[in-house]
Amino acid sequence: MSEVLESYALGSWFTPTDEGEPLADANTGETVARLSQNGPDVSAMVEYARGVGGPAIRALTFHQRANLLKALAQHLMGHKDEFYALSYRTGATKRDSAVDIDGGFGTLFSFSSKGRRELPNSTVILDGPLERLSREGTFVGQHVYTSRPGVAVQINAFNFPVWGMLEKLAPAFIAGLPSIVKPAAQTAYLTEAVVRRIIESEILPEGSLQLLVAGHRGLLDDLGAQDIVGFTGSAATGAILRNHPNVVSGGARLNVEADSLNCSILGPDVTVEDPEFDLYVKQVVTEMTVKAGQKCTAIRRVIVPETMADAVIEAITGRLAKVVVGAADHPETRMGALVSLAQRDEVRKAVKALRTSGELVYGDPEHVEVVGADAESGAFMSPILLRAEPGAREPHEVEAFGPVSTVITYGSVSEAIELAARGRGSLVGSLVTNDADVAREVVLGVAPWHGRVLVLNRDDAKESTGHGSPLPVLVHGGPGRAGGGEEMGGVRGVKHHMQRTAVQASPDMLTAITGHWTTGSRRNTDDVHPFRKNLAELRIGDTIESAERVVTRADIDHFAEFTGDTFYAHTDEEAAAANPLFGGIVAHGYLVMSLAAGLFVDPAPGPVLANFGVDHLRFLTPVKEDAVIKVTLTAKQITPRTNAEYGEVRWDAVVTDQDGEAVATYDVLTLVAKGDERA
Repeated sequence: MSEVLESYALGSWFTPTDEGEPLADANTGETVARLSQNGPDVSAMVEYARGVGGPAIRALTFHQRANLLKALAQHLMGHKDEFYALSYRTGATKRDSAVDIDGGFGTLFSFSSKGRRELPNSTVILDGPLERLSREGTFVGQHVYTSRPGVAVQINAFNFPVWGMLEKLAPAFIAGLPSIVKPAAQTAYLTEAVVRRIIESEILPEGSLQLLVAGHRGLLDDLGAQDIVGFTGSAATGAILRNHPNVVSGGARLNVEADSLNCSILGPDVTVEDPEFDLYVKQVVTEMTVKAGQKCTAIRRVIVPETMADAVIEAITGRLAKVVVGAADHPETRMGALVSLAQRDEVRKAVKALRTSGELVYGDPEHVEVVGADAESGAFMSPILLRAEPGAREPHEVEAFGPVSTVITYGSVSEAIELAARGRGSLVGSLVTNDADVAREVVLGVAPWHGRVLVLNRDDAKESTGHGSPLPVLVHGGPGRAGGGEEMGGVRGVKHHMQRTAVQASPDMLTAITGHWTTGSRRNTDDVHPFRKNLAELRIGDTIESAERVVTRADIDHFAEFTGDTFYAHTDEEAAAANPLFGGIVAHGYLVMSLAAGLFVDPAPGPVLANFGVDHLRFLTPVKEDAVIKVTLTAKQITPRTNAEYGEVRWDAVVTDQDGEAVATYDVLTLVAKGDERA
């Protein structure tokens, strides 16, 4: 008898005492593993995540968490062959498996990179600029993101047993939340295998990840205002979760990514001779056959101009006729099996509903020729293409979660937009056009109904990731029927798991709370130039107030001649005087910046290794000839890099004139050595 799948809870593997029900190989019908509905104590799992996993994760900085994700991705890459072998048994071909397995690892790498590059090496994120709340500046406000002392609960779908888990785990972990993963039954054996390798690696802190392969009854019963549920699945199940008391009134946050009748629109400008025509047809066939159409982002509605319908159908059916259906690991197979016989029955039922208003133009939902397997023992199905009239209701309401698409025609661009909107909210839509006016009209028209919109043409096709590929740096979700949630989106996904709070305090208190120097806070001045201090010695608020420098007419003339910037305000007395903004010759803004650098830079070799840019540069007041400027430079943020012998220091720079008025403000960015490398 095949082994019963185990849950991982409370720091150990839980083995059910009963035999469970068989999980079948999608290709052969043979039993891969057995799944019991008897599992560990869910309430105890939630408490373990909060009490053990959460504190351990939150003791780490964002950079430390990000580095652990990178190490985890590298570790899992070493077990790809094991995962691929199991993935084939779900019906996924090598290409399908790469989308799930390599896509999942790539998501870990992406979030690791985002966490290290875009988040501070801290545990607090500032959101937006400082808000001045009083006349004298002694009372200010700052929005911040902080970690929640809760748990992230995943309820995942069967179609992406690896990526579906990792794309939720990555942002939650960086945000400071431990995860409890509930995989879908049909492919839980692949998720369990990946979790085993994660646990064995001991890379993540204990309690960061728990696995519940049994039923999820009671999983939401102990959740509250600090917890978040990420659900991927049907709209019907999403509605049930939305009505759970702990979601309705208990404060638990629910993110739903549900089924979606995604569309792809062929622009009215495209002819059969255009490269966009082939791009469109190829994209539709790809989205019908990858994962046997079992993707929440697959193209279900093929929206084309009336005059192009016959040509599009002929081209699509021609490509579909070359698609070889068969065992996932067979070298000739281009489309594998559906995940189970039950799923095939569901798709056949949906096709029957679609045929009430649509004509079958390719495929037979009841029969298909396959290679490398028995067509009846495995969950195989032919790709199905239908054609429906614009007024048909079913294509906009019935989702066949398999290799099924429906061609629908339109007469005008506005009609195409209306057809797209009839899906009542989608994860993704695409438009294939080479007309910029069409692109603008369609995208602005369909954007309110879509979480993501791809515009495909001859220019971006070579590098495009395609209609159906969610990317870790972009949000994955959609309004309305698609669930209204958002996943991934880079740092947006991390912040989605955190709490945003407006903090009101004095500047000094805000500096202490956030670890980020706040305008109006105390500045620390001593006899040591801040550029002579390494990261261990430098402190937030360390400041240099420079000597003064007269900006002469000779300086302005030289800078204009040397750089070629001869704008009239710097070179033409009469024109400059006539402009009320200047009232005479003024210094170049970049000259002021350059002179300021000469006032605060310490020239000798030392801990400051390099200047790598400025942020938020603003020229506030024109600097006229013979003005006297000076600079106040303050250490604003210190970010050690965990994988280098240096870190980043952000300096607050304020250039003032002889009247004490600020003429320029900006942040200076430097790399500073961690150790004492002073000359």
